[in-house]
Amino acid sequence: MTRHTRPDPDGVTVGVAARLTGTTVRTLHHWDDIGLVSPAHRFPNGYRRYGPDDLARIRRVLVHRAAGSTLDRIRALLDSDTSDSVSELRRQRAELTDRIAQLQNMTAALDSMLDAHERGLLLSAEEQIAIFGDNWKPSWAGRARDRWGDTDQWAEYAERSAHRSPDDWRRIADDVSALENALADAVRRGVEPGSDEANELAERHRASIDRYFTCTHSMHVCLGRMYESDREYAAHYDSVAPGLAVWLRAAIDANARAHGVDPSTATWE
Repeated sequence: MTRHTRPDPDGVTVGVAARLTGTTVRTLHHWDDIGLVSPAHRFPNGYRRYGPDDLARIRRVLVHRAAGSTLDRIRALLDSDTSDSVSELRRQRAELTDRIAQLQNMTAALDSMLDAHERGLLLSAEEQIAIFGDNWKPSWAGRARDRWGDTDQWAEYAERSAHRSPDDWRRIADDVSALENALADAVRRGVEPGSDEANELAERHRASIDRYFTCTHSMHVCLGRMYESDREYAAHYDSVAPGLAVWLRAAIDANARAHGVDPSTATWE
């Protein structure tokens, strides 16, 4: 440290005091004007002279201010007896501890959201198979991210996924299983797409997608097209019931018409 920035028993200029304490000359001038930190001495040329006690007071002001106290409150504390100042420091420390805990919780939540955005599911491969069944492939989440990771829907899905526990996913998996059983039963009984029952099942299917991201009827039509045309999706639905992929596409289209959406012009909104 040079002689220009080392504390001097006889005092330092306001510029040096600002550098030593990490504040600004303008701030120290203001604090002097309001009587918060007024150096008791001046140099022969009239400039302010900040001694060791003044620098110590500046640092105490900075601590209190960082903890959230107002300048008026800080002045009253520094000019009061020691017990008041110590009590205030303890109160401020307790508040800072609470704030640190809140920030740590926020950081953990952000980490979970980032992790969910990258992985899709915050579950181990073993947990995924245990919850979704032996036919589930843990690689599917990564493939979905590669395909849709830059979309608003993936971001919405990741945010929801970050807050879901294994039990939450079990409930979702159970609901999907019950829905697919109902769809299979409808196909076997020859339920016509466009009928009230088929429309109700199509709405249940859209609601199941809506648990991952907001799914409009137009978006549901686009998904229905994919269920029929994509080999892997079609194979999945047809393994639930032969012909289900085609039937589900038709049921989704008919339900969309009932809600004012033309399937032939539907787009991913």
